[in-house]
Amino acid sequence: MQEQRPAPSPLTYARLALMVFTHYFIWSCWYNTLSVYLGALKFNGTQIGLAYGTTAIGALVSPFLVGVVADRFFPAQRILAALHLVGAGLLWWISQQTEFAVFYPALIVYTLTYMAGHGLINTVTLSHAPASAFPVIMTAASAGWIAAGNLVSLTGREDNAGMFTLAATVALGMGVFSMTLPNTPPKGDQGPMSVAKVLGLDALRLFKDRSFAVFMACSFLICIPLSFYFTWTGAFLSELKVANVGSKMTLGQVSEMGFLLLLPLLLPRLGVKKILVLGMAAWAARFGLFAWFNETPTALWAMFGGILLHGMCYDFIFVMGRMYVDKFAGGSLRASAQGLHAVFTLGAGMFVGSWLSGAVGEHFTREGGHDWTGVWLVPAAMAAVLIPVFLLLFREKPSEDAKV
Repeated sequence: MQEQRPAPSPLTYARLALMVFTHYFIWSCWYNTLSVYLGALKFNGTQIGLAYGTTAIGALVSPFLVGVVADRFFPAQRILAALHLVGAGLLWWISQQTEFAVFYPALIVYTLTYMAGHGLINTVTLSHAPASAFPVIMTAASAGWIAAGNLVSLTGREDNAGMFTLAATVALGMGVFSMTLPNTPPKGDQGPMSVAKVLGLDALRLFKDRSFAVFMACSFLICIPLSFYFTWTGAFLSELKVANVGSKMTLGQVSEMGFLLLLPLLLPRLGVKKILVLGMAAWAARFGLFAWFNETPTALWAMFGGILLHGMCYDFIFVMGRMYVDKFAGGSLRASAQGLHAVFTLGAGMFVGSWLSGAVGEHFTREGGHDWTGVWLVPAAMAAVLIPVFLLLFREKPSEDAKV
């Protein structure tokens, strides 16, 4: 008989929520407006795209850190503490760099430490709270992102190294706080470790199903235009003289929380396929709205509409995608399949997308600014092309609605 764990105390819930809040606060300090700061440093479009791609490199490599070390050797909360303490030092060092040759590799090393923390906070949370409470606790991630974005705007850190010094300060506090989190010991040796197991490659057998293969291919491809939003929105709004860019961009996280609550209500009515298609359409619409705003700067509704679509863009692709993978894989392949999905999306898809967004931004650079209409129409077309391909090739099994 499985041992019943005592119900977590309200204090435990609060500590877990604070952990999640602070972890995502650190990322939001610099990620939203990084392109504004790098533009001030005179980095070119390709370099800015590569800088945004560092988180994708972290997402590709961090499974080794989490899967091998946390699962087998040390308590998760101690590793999380060590990663954030090291990260605090790296963030401070990055804040001092103005040459791409030093800034870029330093940011790669930092994102390797930071992205590993995603898996660790999931491990700590799910070890000390019921699965049903996980989505509620994770809303603290959006709250942390919103709080940091507003603070960066209100304190004038959008175009300078202050975004990194703020992140370094909070990371130092997070490192100390992590040492006080509930003990989450390693799971112990679970058989021979292999690269295939760590990266989720055991789940490759699922590609025998055509619809799953189509889903994974489209998930990879939609992350390419997706990257344009993260790479260029801050610079786009700043160049058009929009005030408090970081603060306005956090409206996307407000939308994300709303659509997250809507998703369980819409799923039984629309099904997996229609929700994923709506997510792809939302990306195309968002970039179209940004192009419209560039042509008609007085159409503020287009700017706010593009930002507020973030909830549909993110939840209908990523959250729905993770739910689909979880139920499709089932059993012993669940963890491997989720790892593979992360490699395809947050890893490979975001890396290719960040590089391409930088190249496109560089191509449309003009004296004194960018041709933003050209920049935004490229990812809009890419997202739109995926819709008929997915509709034609993906087959949703009648039972999948109920399963998910």
